[in-house]
Amino acid sequence: MLAASRVDSLEIADRVVDLVRAKDAGAEAEATVRTGTHALTRFANGFIHQNVAEEMSHVLLRVSIGGRVAASSLDGPADDDALTGLIDGVFDAARVRPEDPEWPGLAPVADAPPVDHWDEATAMAAPDERAERVAHFVAAGGGLETAGFCASTAEVVAFANSAGQRLSGRATAAELDGIARTATSDGSGHFLSSSLTDIDGSKVGDEAARRAREGADPTDLEPGHYEVVLEPTCVADILGFLFVYGFNGRPVQEGRSFVRLGEEQFDRAISVRDDVTNPLQIGVVFDVEGTPRRAVDVVRDGRTTGVLHTRRTAAKGDAVSTGHAAEAAESWGAIPSSVVLQAGASPRSDLIAGVERGLLVTDFWYTRILDPRTQVVTGLTRNGVWQIEDGRVTRPVKNLRFTQSYVDALAPGAVKAIGSDGTLVHAGFEIPTLAPSLHLASWNFTGGAQG
Repeated sequence: MLAASRVDSLEIADRVVDLVRAKDAGAEAEATVRTGTHALTRFANGFIHQNVAEEMSHVLLRVSIGGRVAASSLDGPADDDALTGLIDGVFDAARVRPEDPEWPGLAPVADAPPVDHWDEATAMAAPDERAERVAHFVAAGGGLETAGFCASTAEVVAFANSAGQRLSGRATAAELDGIARTATSDGSGHFLSSSLTDIDGSKVGDEAARRAREGADPTDLEPGHYEVVLEPTCVADILGFLFVYGFNGRPVQEGRSFVRLGEEQFDRAISVRDDVTNPLQIGVVFDVEGTPRRAVDVVRDGRTTGVLHTRRTAAKGDAVSTGHAAEAAESWGAIPSSVVLQAGASPRSDLIAGVERGLLVTDFWYTRILDPRTQVVTGLTRNGVWQIEDGRVTRPVKNLRFTQSYVDALAPGAVKAIGSDGTLVHAGFEIPTLAPSLHLASWNFTGGAQG
């Protein structure tokens, strides 16, 4: 996973385009090549039970032959025989497809931002380095049952098309995610970064164990509307739904989005953007169409200011692509890559101190959208919920089901405070999201976890 592999990947992408043009000089073609490694160390009951690693070699090809568009991919060795088979299959598929009147054409030549979310030590990480962080997590549990994973990924991505666009990039990611468990409660700990050396297994494990112990022997709470302090994983879940179903050119164009550009739809404390150049983010700086990712403000001081686009939705909406096309996601439209909610100045303790009667919530899970236009989502709490009274955490409560409009939860006047604890997490749609905790005026809890 050294610089040479960037050259190799780009050579493969160029080779795919050359083979397409040799077969049909009039065909439009774009190729994305991903190579790298993904390694995972799993643990349960305080022991590592699985350590696996895989080498990635993935080629995505899309062609347009007289406006008839088809795509396919290849996993495994990318020799000429395999590439020829891939190309023949895509051509066969394109020939039997109807002409696509909304085909936007290929991305033009453009430079990507000079950003490199890469850590060489993470790219070369050995299993022992992940195991060491797992050991520290387990030790921090102090005898509690523990489970989770530590993963490291290194990826080189190259793109080429027949219009002359050529880009390459690379990225690393490391994640430790686990739970500690008592007889009556679970607590979670998470950390995500471009660098494995940033992960302190003891700190993440201590966080999980603290939540588990503080959440032991929870009691019932009557459903209803409560003030909430939502920790970063919950906030990331909210942002994922807002982006995929809202700040997305396709649902906006189809009338399925809540977005009303230029209107103050959110509290003035809220500013949100997708920004791959943020130094705490991860990922490469262009999309599968070869368009450089642009930093896009979707909410600024509460006012909705923008949406994300692919080339297809941009062409249809008289806009420009923001570089947010994703493989196998054309039917979804633009998918965010690097979400950032601007943090505030309040430590988590101040957020709790500001609650008269409410709940502190660690995680959401099993969240499902009920109405994209109003952003009504239903889901469950997980890994620790506590009642707050007069600014103090007083008791753990059992998990609750909620049914809540995510837009209403962040509406003007609904955000009481934003934490200073911006944390990079995977949540919701597995979108890397830099999110702080939030103190919100109201959240609608509709029942216990069983109904």
